Amino acid sequence: MKLSSRARHLLRDADHALRNSSRVEKRRSKVANEVVAWCQAHDIELGPRLSHARLQLDPELLARIDETLAALGEPAIAAELSGLTTAEQAHLGNREEKGVREKPRDRRVLASFPAAAERRPGLAGRPRDFLDLDWRDLDLDAFDVLVQVENLDGFYAFAPPPAALANGACPLVLYRGDRHYGGAFARVAEAWAERARPHLYLGDFDAKGVSIALASRATHLLLPPFEDLVERANAAHLPPEQQRYQPALRDHAACLPIGHPLAEYLVILLREQRGLRQQWFGDSLQGVPLGESGL
Repeated sequence: MKLSSRARHLLRDADHALRNSSRVEKRRSKVANEVVAWCQAHDIELGPRLSHARLQLDPELLARIDETLAALGEPAIAAELSGLTTAEQAHLGNREEKGVREKPRDRRVLASFPAAAERRPGLAGRPRDFLDLDWRDLDLDAFDVLVQVENLDGFYAFAPPPAALANGACPLVLYRGDRHYGGAFARVAEAWAERARPHLYLGDFDAKGVSIALASRATHLLLPPFEDLVERANAAHLPPEQQRYQPALRDHAACLPIGHPLAEYLVILLREQRGLRQQWFGDSLQGVPLGESGL
């Protein structure tokens, strides 16, 4: 019999409370009864600590529980397994808590860089390298523009055109992510916003795509020139289920100053109800500011 995560949480709360008190009482809930059953199964005498309505916890009892946990190869009461990797949990004992552990991709991002000068043995040469990285290994100060790419096929095909990158000489190109990738992209975007540098969003020109760009604090959309977008945009690329995103975009459009570059693009999207998927953009792209200042 093992203590559940909820039972361990109850004991950990009691451990914290006992730093300022000689004893803590818990009502006989389902979780408290689990602690009682575990103690009885491991011959830990509760005696007067246990009544019909209450379980009394004190330092002596918690010390006995910790001794038993150690003998079983289990983490101590004070050990917090939540947010740890499996390897980090392993250092604390035999217990693996998959439900609360840090998932293997929680810190990972998929990045695109110019190919390394030295080709790796056994691999064909390609213009770009795609690397699965822990975002903490990135020196964000080494880059002058962040490019967030929505679609995975577009990410693999994207080679940053210098003219579109707000004069960025060293872009950081990252896949926005899905259920397999992108666990850490939001952390990158948050850290990037503190640097007040351009953050470009390359994704579908539809209500959801523009909403994602705004939510991720992007500063610009990467889009075809306006004339090209007018010609290519069509109703089939603006799914009806995206109607729920449009009211917020209308509010954003209403806040834009007269002559803002984004305004004419949003007319196509919101008034004409036409969009354009990223794969139909073509090679000519330009940065269209998202913010009210137009910068």
